[in-house]
Amino acid sequence: RRDRKSGRIWRIVPKGAELQDPPQIHGAKIDQLVKNLERPEYRYRYWTKRELKKHDSKKVATALDSWVKKLDPAADRYRHHQIEAVWTHRTIGTERPDLLIDILESDHADARAAATKQLRYWHKAIGEDRALQLLKKSASDDDGIVRMEAVIAANYIATPAALEAIAPAFDLPMGNHLKFTAQCSLMSANLAPYWQGDDAFAEKLPKIAEFTKNWDRHAKLANSISTRNSKDAGFDSQEGLKTVEISCVPERMLYTKTKFTVKPDQPVKLVFTNPDATQHNLVIVEPGALEEIGLAGNEMAKDPDGIKKHFVPKNKKVLHATKLLGQDTGEVLRFKAPKNPGVYPYLCTFPGHWVIMKGEMVVK
Repeated sequence: RRDRKSGRIWRIVPKGAELQDPPQIHGAKIDQLVKNLERPEYRYRYWTKRELKKHDSKKVATALDSWVKKLDPAADRYRHHQIEAVWTHRTIGTERPDLLIDILESDHADARAAATKQLRYWHKAIGEDRALQLLKKSASDDDGIVRMEAVIAANYIATPAALEAIAPAFDLPMGNHLKFTAQCSLMSANLAPYWQGDDAFAEKLPKIAEFTKNWDRHAKLANSISTRNSKDAGFDSQEGLKTVEISCVPERMLYTKTKFTVKPDQPVKLVFTNPDATQHNLVIVEPGALEEIGLAGNEMAKDPDGIKKHFVPKNKKVLHATKLLGQDTGEVLRFKAPKNPGVYPYLCTFPGHWVIMKGEMVVK
């Protein structure tokens, strides 16, 4: 990039990468261009793929196959190089389904996500049955981004079987990005006809049916915990940020997470949501202050304005507190963890709840 004041041109390379001389792209031979795909700089790889598109696709595909065979599986960027080969094949209009299957079955989550995205385009080359097996596996993946790519891919495959294949994604935790993606995919013209107005749909795919009935609820909850300003966004971009998600167990007066650990002075983003019909809050207090603050919350039941104060006692031992949340709402607490190690209790101070609705933030 060019510095506007000095006119100097700066070359940007990934952190930890060695500074190399710029590669030859224009006028380079196919083998040299393919070798450029190993470069750590994204822009060089992008320009290289554009240049390769000008050459005979069969010759480029042959060179790519030869390059992939010579790659070292033990190398750090092995899976990334394989994905580069897939992207280049797509650029020149050729397909290598076996290569894609190999990446889909790797132990690298980012590689599996990138490969799942390509299922949108190569599912026919792989074969319908095998592609659906792979799609179902991605929809069951431990990584949320892989599951999200599977849900999107089903929209491109656009068959009832593809809709069934992504059902496992609805049995696993869904963050806001995945919920939004799932809603868009299910409501698309490609998938909506397979479930809208179908009475047998709810019986066959109950989790997806339940999800479609609760869209308004998901939207309400997502809106209540969304990043609202640049200050919040700046906090969330800090290095070492710890994100903790805690919800309420409906009808049981319990938190879904009763213990989490942070480092002293670590930035913490605590996302608290309440799906319960009963109101709840989350109050973090000093070590040893659980009972004192809990009893103080009980006393606030006598105060006519107690609920307006969200049943949060005015006490120096209260470190952080959410508002009293109604059903399907949430709030985000952003704070620096205490500098002193210890066990910092958190509790719901709605009168009577604190006795069982509590947890611990461990600073160590």
